[in-house]
Amino acid sequence: MKLWEKDESRILKIVEEFEVGKDYIYDREIATYDVIGTIAHVKMLNKIGILSDEERDKVVVELEKLLQSFRENLPSLKVEDEDIHTYIENHIVSKLGDLGKKIHTGRSRNDQVLTALRLYEKDKINQIIQKLTSLIQKLKHLSDTYLDKPLIGYTHLKQAMPTTVDTWINSFAEALDDDRKLLGTLLEFIDRNPLGSSAGYGFPIKLDRDFTTKALGFSDFIRNHIYAQNTRGKYESFVIFALTTTVSDISRFANDVILFSSDEFGFIKLGKEITTGSSIMPHKKNPDVFELMRAKSKKLLGYLVSTISITSSLPSGYSKDLQETKETIIEAINETTKILDVLEEIVEYIHFDEDAVFSKMKKDIFSVDIAVSVMEKFNIPFRDAYRKVGSTIEKYQKTNGKDIQDYDEIEREIVRYLEMDVKELYNTMINKRKQRGV
Repeated sequence: MKLWEKDESRILKIVEEFEVGKDYIYDREIATYDVIGTIAHVKMLNKIGILSDEERDKVVVELEKLLQSFRENLPSLKVEDEDIHTYIENHIVSKLGDLGKKIHTGRSRNDQVLTALRLYEKDKINQIIQKLTSLIQKLKHLSDTYLDKPLIGYTHLKQAMPTTVDTWINSFAEALDDDRKLLGTLLEFIDRNPLGSSAGYGFPIKLDRDFTTKALGFSDFIRNHIYAQNTRGKYESFVIFALTTTVSDISRFANDVILFSSDEFGFIKLGKEITTGSSIMPHKKNPDVFELMRAKSKKLLGYLVSTISITSSLPSGYSKDLQETKETIIEAINETTKILDVLEEIVEYIHFDEDAVFSKMKKDIFSVDIAVSVMEKFNIPFRDAYRKVGSTIEKYQKTNGKDIQDYDEIEREIVRYLEMDVKELYNTMINKRKQRGV
């Protein structure tokens, strides 16, 4: 029986299915958290005198059995179950009769689902933070492997300046560290107990919210009952935004890997363990795993837009619209978790080819380094050195290096660098940078 039904009359089947939506699917994800929240609520009801010690113990025993069952196998809910909250209460009533009907005293499904979601979100955010920590360590290990190895830096997809493989890798390690910090900051919001706000307007009996806050491991509780309800969707948007920035950084990494491993670049060689083939072209080794990461990051952006859109024009208090945000937060968390798990496993199969980098490297990209060297040697302003290097490179390329005797002293110094082998030029300039403390 539905928790809201007052008699045996039934809602139209098509309406029931439409209103339940995907709750019976996604509520499996929060099942254990809902039981945990219910146990804390039952103990609180005992503390304020609604349940006797004996009644509390009977209910808690059944709830703990259910919790253990859910931890071993998540429940398979049906549309008729409506949601996990109905499922749990009906289960307790089937075991304990009228005693089971007491457990909802002082509680609405509104604060019940909020509590389960916040416990779920806390747990998952902490897990994602741990995964990010592990991934960052893997990236730093990879960067140590390729310390000072050459790479071409691009702007506008044009060769811009020389850089190193470890610099490129560490740019993502630092980005993910920012994402990790943002998620940690969000825990300050998520770590507040909404239980006791009921349907958004409190309950006529004085509930002990301090008790449930401590029992559930929250650092505090949301004091205003209306605002507790209004955080639904808002806090989920916070979390999805942080997850979106995380996977966007990973998408950029994936995009670079795809580009650098292409035949036209060839800087990266991907291990056969992480590439897939073609059903018709036997030579293909495709970076499908990175392409899927890139695609999934766009899905998270969709979840973010959906969540903000659903909640942006709602009045205060609960509206059924908010049910739709359960899918977006759970899918965003699941997709992010999968991406992090996969990326951590495949990082070690990314290999860089130094010779391929040098074969594509143009000497033009050392123009800034040459300008600085000229500035230092001839004691001229950087802007003058910049212009001199630019005009000399153009002059040198037009004449294919002929008539060097007609060049002035500064131009000949610039040409000296241009006539170096690209590998020698790279090492020369990298050493100069180190001498300057760069």
